[in-house]
Amino acid sequence: MTARRAILAMSLATLLTGCASAGIDALNAAEPGWSVKVVQGIAYGSGPRQTLDVYAPKRAAPNAPVVVFFYGGGWDSGDRAMYGFVGKALASRGYMTVVPDYRTYPQARYPDFLVDSAKAVRWAQGHAAEYGGDNTRLFLMGHSAGAYNAAMLGLDRRWLAAEGLEPNRDIKGVVGLAGPYDFLPLTSSRLMEIFGPEDQRPATQPINHVTVGAPPMLLVHDLGDTVVYPKNTVNLAAKLTANGDAVETRYYKGLNHALVIGAFATPMRFLAPVFKDVTGFIDRAAAEPR
Repeated sequence: MTARRAILAMSLATLLTGCASAGIDALNAAEPGWSVKVVQGIAYGSGPRQTLDVYAPKRAAPNAPVVVFFYGGGWDSGDRAMYGFVGKALASRGYMTVVPDYRTYPQARYPDFLVDSAKAVRWAQGHAAEYGGDNTRLFLMGHSAGAYNAAMLGLDRRWLAAEGLEPNRDIKGVVGLAGPYDFLPLTSSRLMEIFGPEDQRPATQPINHVTVGAPPMLLVHDLGDTVVYPKNTVNLAAKLTANGDAVETRYYKGLNHALVIGAFATPMRFLAPVFKDVTGFIDRAAAEPR
């Protein structure tokens, strides 16, 4: 690794972990976007956090996949503007990409963020054609808490069904990046408040909603992640496999929790093939009949 790349890697780890606005702005600005059309601040609901941004290829190919990306932040923070680099990266690859905000703690608790996420997916499904996307090739993707949102929408049909959608019919695939899928018992008082009474918490876990016929999934994790332990991916992948559902896993070394998504950025892709693995999965799944 050159000195310049090492500095870039350390800087990205710092700014993604610390959420330094200037660093994030620099990262978003560094991501090439000449081939991408960006439309910001679209309402998908009536609430102040129910807004989204669209990143679309200026010259979309026929049948372009649609990706709805949910960011992380522990269900108590996060902002769609921080993830322009993800939207531009995916749109540059040819995908119509939607990055929504959703309600967070303390204004919201489980399942409010899932209700919002499902509404954002319904918006994407209904408006895909306006931005060159194919709504029959609809993917859910998320990092950290956002990976939880994506997995829950893909596995627990209640949330999408409330919006007239069915995971096993309308979702071509789910991508989870360093997600928490099996994280009981809770030890954090904040998470206890977010996820409610103890006797109701098993229903909040994605792993407890695995059934035959789930959308294909790609689950990725860094083996050294100390924020969300890799066992979450290991356990969910094993449950999906045992039920006969299609699942792929990718495990990396030398990243961290933040860099699993940070490696999406063009200057950071030398760290690990996260972007290549994700886009490869989307391309394969998009070509498969459901």
